[in-house]
Amino acid sequence: MNARSGSFPRWAFICCLLPLLLAGPPAFGADPLLTAEWSSVLAAARGQTVDWYMWGGSPAVNALVNGYIADQVRERYGITLRQVPVQDIAEVVGKLVIERQAGKTDGGGVDLMWINGENFRTARKNELLFGPFAPRLPNQRLVDGTRPSVRQDFGTPVDGWESPWGSAQVVMIHDSARTPEPPRTVAALLDWIRQHPGRFAYPAPPDFTGSVFVRHVFYHLAGGPDPWQAGEQSAGFDAAANRTYALLKDLAPFLWREGKTYPESPVRLNTLFADGEIDFAFSYHPAEASRNILDGLFPPTVRTFVFDEGTIANTHFVAIPFNAAHRAGAMVVADFLLSPEAQLQKADPEVWGDLPAIDAARLAPEWQKRFQDVIARGPATLPRAELEARRLPELPADLLVRLEKGWETRVLKGR
Repeated sequence: MNARSGSFPRWAFICCLLPLLLAGPPAFGADPLLTAEWSSVLAAARGQTVDWYMWGGSPAVNALVNGYIADQVRERYGITLRQVPVQDIAEVVGKLVIERQAGKTDGGGVDLMWINGENFRTARKNELLFGPFAPRLPNQRLVDGTRPSVRQDFGTPVDGWESPWGSAQVVMIHDSARTPEPPRTVAALLDWIRQHPGRFAYPAPPDFTGSVFVRHVFYHLAGGPDPWQAGEQSAGFDAAANRTYALLKDLAPFLWREGKTYPESPVRLNTLFADGEIDFAFSYHPAEASRNILDGLFPPTVRTFVFDEGTIANTHFVAIPFNAAHRAGAMVVADFLLSPEAQLQKADPEVWGDLPAIDAARLAPEWQKRFQDVIARGPATLPRAELEARRLPELPADLLVRLEKGWETRVLKGR
């Protein structure tokens, strides 16, 4: 999953960045919180108010943050947690660029961000983050740091500058009563779309769910994910991307509403699927279909699958801005998010169904069983072993941005 939705004017963002890039990276001093005992961090955090800026488009996530998580950090640590919903975390990154340029190095209004992908790359490139703080969190011992998506965030080394919060992997969603034998490869899906005009849709990039469909088509046409993991050094990207745009442009007349308009969000995609207007949805959250069955949005015959060649997976993170006013409180919240209790609550399909960021094998046996029971609860949720056997890495952030821009120009605008 990527912590963004909607769009931010890229011309404005570039204008904000240009003076900072020309000036070169700023210098930093070490913060005492990065060397203090954890008990001192807890003491400093007590009484603080942590403003958590995050994508606010999921009612399930919003309820979790404003309910369980806010209640727990208040009761345990005396921290007031306030969610600040945004359409796109790029807006917040742009704000931080301006504050860095203006010399506002303390007292910032953003204490914590839900972030990953190109937004993390931009933040690291311009030294907009506090840290590296993640190694200081006691619950980091529960994270498997050898996992590629934990070590690198869309090709950018994490190096402790953000802390994992959850894991995601794309699953295809279908109704077994309507489509009992769904296409099991990207090639087969593309053929299916041509044979069933109007029965498939995807949100328009830069919506991240729509963008991931484009990336699966790119991998299909471009030899898989491995040739592109070097990011900016990858030769031949333009040729492979051009083949992707050509295919998607030719495919557009076979889409819902003949590709003249695209669903504006994953929520709209789910609604079209639930109403029977299209035959597939897809999600970064493997348990989302199960949750929608429990909520009565999807019928009980809905199931999920992953392509034989695999589906794209990633880890999503939280980070602390360089000038956050309440850094101690943000560190404590980030640590609580990795606690077995918080990770189990988040994994429950009746709550959210997000995959854990921690390695359950590092927990006591009774906790391991609790995680197994929760993850297995969803009627449409695939076993974690099946998901992990078919994980594909994300496209590096710089190439992802180029692919999205090219889709807008070549497919949406038809140039």
